[in-house]
Amino acid sequence: MNPNKDSSSEASLHAVDYWQVLRNRYGIILLTFLLAFLCAAVITSVLPKKYASTALLQVNPPTENDIGALQTRQFFMTQFDIIVASNNLRHVVDKLDLKTSWGRDEDSAIGLLKGMIDTKQRPGTDLIEITVEHQQPEMARAIAAQVAEAYKENRNNEELDFAQSQLNALEKEIRDQEDEVEQKRKVLDTIVKITGRPYIENSRYGVDDLERTDVRYTQQQLLELQSQKTQYKIYLENLEKFDSERLLSYAAEIPIADQTVQTQRAKYLEMQQQLASLKASGLGARHPQVQMQQDQLSAVRQDLESAVASMIDTMRTTYQMVTDRLEGMENMKEEKAQELADLSIDIQDFENAEREYEDALSLLQQLKLKHSSDKVLLQSPKKPITIREDPKENNNPVSPKVTLYLTLGAVLGLVFGIAIAFFLEYIDTSVKSLEDVERFLQVPVLAVIPKDVGVLHKQSGMSPDAEAYRILRTNIEFNRKNPEDNSITVVSGGAGEGKSTTLVNLAYVCAQGGYTTLMIDADLRRPRLHTFFDINNSVGLTNYLTTDLMLEDVILQTPVDNLYFMPSGVLPADAAGILNSRRMSELIQDVKQRFDLVLVDSPPILGVSDASVLASEVDLTMIVVQHRKLPRNMLMRVKQAVENVGGHVIGVVLNNVDIRSDNQYQYYTSYYTYYAPSSEPEPRAAKKKAEKAKPAPKAASSSSDSKSDLY
Repeated sequence: MNPNKDSSSEASLHAVDYWQVLRNRYGIILLTFLLAFLCAAVITSVLPKKYASTALLQVNPPTENDIGALQTRQFFMTQFDIIVASNNLRHVVDKLDLKTSWGRDEDSAIGLLKGMIDTKQRPGTDLIEITVEHQQPEMARAIAAQVAEAYKENRNNEELDFAQSQLNALEKEIRDQEDEVEQKRKVLDTIVKITGRPYIENSRYGVDDLERTDVRYTQQQLLELQSQKTQYKIYLENLEKFDSERLLSYAAEIPIADQTVQTQRAKYLEMQQQLASLKASGLGARHPQVQMQQDQLSAVRQDLESAVASMIDTMRTTYQMVTDRLEGMENMKEEKAQELADLSIDIQDFENAEREYEDALSLLQQLKLKHSSDKVLLQSPKKPITIREDPKENNNPVSPKVTLYLTLGAVLGLVFGIAIAFFLEYIDTSVKSLEDVERFLQVPVLAVIPKDVGVLHKQSGMSPDAEAYRILRTNIEFNRKNPEDNSITVVSGGAGEGKSTTLVNLAYVCAQGGYTTLMIDADLRRPRLHTFFDINNSVGLTNYLTTDLMLEDVILQTPVDNLYFMPSGVLPADAAGILNSRRMSELIQDVKQRFDLVLVDSPPILGVSDASVLASEVDLTMIVVQHRKLPRNMLMRVKQAVENVGGHVIGVVLNNVDIRSDNQYQYYTSYYTYYAPSSEPEPRAAKKKAEKAKPAPKAASSSSDSKSDLY
């Protein structure tokens, strides 16, 4: 066996079952769908209309972060919170006087404003959209404009405060430096008076002799050599600790006379961009152009690495030369210091004071230059916020979204309807299929009777409904083990399951098939069989059981050939007691000998005990089950009630089946297609003959006529 084929068949079966559930419960699904849709429509109609107005702002980073800074998502999220912050919205409340117009306090008005405002970043830009929804379009526009203005004003104030603080800090630093210069000048003047060496400002030598000039020149060279040594040492240490990529980048940034590394680095970056462009254009890694570009890039990288290695060797050599020269200069300094031993103290003090004064003066000049340049920039800072689009009054409501709400209501209604349908199907324990009957009752299904089948003997011509009862007649013949078992009672679990109609139609079909058939109306609670034939119900079974009437006196012939009927008679007070009698048993045995088939109608077996008594008297019991009515446990009790009194269930008739919605039963009722009416008109002569042959309804026959027909 092919497992794949079995699984596909099972999946197809499940799909058909699901579709069947939907067809059976389509009323509930439709009702739920309509209710949800109507609820959505009502909610949409009662919701107040809201109008939206949007202001578009361009956001620039703050001045302190404006050194190549990228505005991240966190930056924009922070700005969103600032826009709806209480400090920002408080200005809006004051500007528009919302406390008076809304009749609320400040905190309530701010809270209400927060619910109206929506902020978002326009993708791929530095633009922020501030959208306000309100029931009045002019108020939505006014609020959006004021929110944007308040945010802009706050950001401008922040920039101005930052600029002023920077200026104040610079001015304080300049004042402190001026005090430092003045102090150094006083120290220098004191040393000039003591040593007798006058200081001429902005003069390199003053009146110093050549020795002092030489010493200062030597010191200056020594400082320059120390600075060079320190710089080269830093360069070498950084070059040794960086990895390959960082080493190449750092080496290109070192300011040296040889520009080979910078040139190779620029060429390497340019070729990297070209390779990235080739890949971005859709070329793969194995494309000839990509591979050629990669080979050229590798060659340039090797040249760059060679140039960097050469530069490092050169720097090491230069560092060693500077170190050696520094040592020589220091030795020279010591020699000159020995020669100027007499003047060393005066020169040292003078030079220290002079150097400190000049350094302080130089720093002061630098601060003043910086103050002058920064003052221009900080006093006219760039605009942090630019309003690119002013909010406009929009007369088209944005809420409620009618199409969305109705669509959502329809979808939810459909989903809930389907869910309710499957839930009801899950909790529904009634009989839904032939398999349910045979699995739970362990008896065969004798026939499937379609829905809305009428009384056959009142219909004219060939009726497709009769075929279902012919199938029932045939299955009864083949399912009864003993041909002598010809008395059958028809029972059901509850009222209204079509038990009496099934009995009448079965009797009619059996009579048409040549069986002499007797119908006994043993439902002494609510008899119905006499209504099918318009027969008087005053004399019948109860009269026979309680008096000395003959059997021929209570059995009547119906207008249908071979079909006889015993009415119920006068309804007694104790129906179960009358039926559970020796005379009733003798009656059953007598009519079994006289008729080919005896069908006994009974009341619902779960309501009264009459049906159980009848089941014990007759040979066979047939259970009529209405499709999708009684739970399975009640049907099992019906069978158990029959078996508890010694009855034998021959099978089940599944009645009132809607074959149009239940596809599984169409296989059992396919005979309808064979009885479709012909499109050709019936010949008039044949039609007259049929009308002439049709028996007219008769009243109840006399007892003498009935006796002659029984033998």
